[in-house]
Amino acid sequence: SDPKHNLPVLAITMGDPAGIGPEIIVKALGSAAVWRVCRPLVIGSIPVIERMAKHLKSSLKVITVQAYPDSTHTNPLRKGYLPVLDPFHKPLGSFRMGKPGKVAGTAAVRCVETAVELAVAHHVSGIVTAPINKEAIHLAGYSYPGHTELLGSLTSTKDFGMMLLGGPLKIVFVTTHLSIRSLPKTLTTERVARAIRLAHDAMSKYFGVPHPKIGVAALNPHAGEHGLFGDEEQRIIGPATTRARRAGMNITDPLPADTLFGKAVRGEFDVIVAMYHDQGLIPLKTVAFGECVNVTIGLPILRTSVDHGTAYDIVGKNTANPDSLIHAIKLAAGMAIHPFPL
Repeated sequence: SDPKHNLPVLAITMGDPAGIGPEIIVKALGSAAVWRVCRPLVIGSIPVIERMAKHLKSSLKVITVQAYPDSTHTNPLRKGYLPVLDPFHKPLGSFRMGKPGKVAGTAAVRCVETAVELAVAHHVSGIVTAPINKEAIHLAGYSYPGHTELLGSLTSTKDFGMMLLGGPLKIVFVTTHLSIRSLPKTLTTERVARAIRLAHDAMSKYFGVPHPKIGVAALNPHAGEHGLFGDEEQRIIGPATTRARRAGMNITDPLPADTLFGKAVRGEFDVIVAMYHDQGLIPLKTVAFGECVNVTIGLPILRTSVDHGTAYDIVGKNTANPDSLIHAIKLAAGMAIHPFPL
């Protein structure tokens, strides 16, 4: 049989049609690197993808895939084609490119819902998502802060989290999108313990590292210097690392972030648990800008994503870079080949 038929089928969601999602998808599917590792199936609006392919003067032939790709539908999922499964009963209503809007927000969520249905039913091996816009999905009537929470809800998952990967770093976050001011109130031993558990399980489940070395970042400078600059390390983070160690995990006490990330880059840790968004993302984007990939961990399905937003300011200019999407597709393909789920 053709070995290409054994490559995993990945559902690639269009993202916000008013953003750069359609552009980076057309560019990524024009890359031979993508077709070497998977059979991509775009979940999106045929007219939107066709318009973008034409705009980019792509040589790919956009075709409609009516049903999920079983053995009788494998033909279109091959190089030279841009296979699209369109979940909409009619073309989308009008929306303004580069602006958040209800039509685009509703469409973005519908694509994710369809991809999740396919993944839960094992018709596809995983999902790779192009960016959605929080404001647009709020205008569409959804209250999720982003993809991660939407996916958690669609799969009825209680404990899920975000891992970002790039270069030598894999980082799991205790908190993500919240203000610095609300951090100390939001951090709890339970939340830190959950992030540690998710990081540990993800390393064995997705990356084949059964006893990962986990580095935990302190919240305060110098890890609080014995309470001089804050006591969250002793009061909140420390008890969580102690609990994890008792459960048999290979884990540090909270370490000053300024030295921890350097050690991780040099290979001393398999995964880092960061307390908040910028603590993890500044080092990550410093070493791997444009190549970072977002993985939702804890879900019953496999999901990777670009690490950037809808970039409304550059929509239609043909300057959007597909590298993060290509990395996300390659990572998902690699993770799909690992036995998943365990």
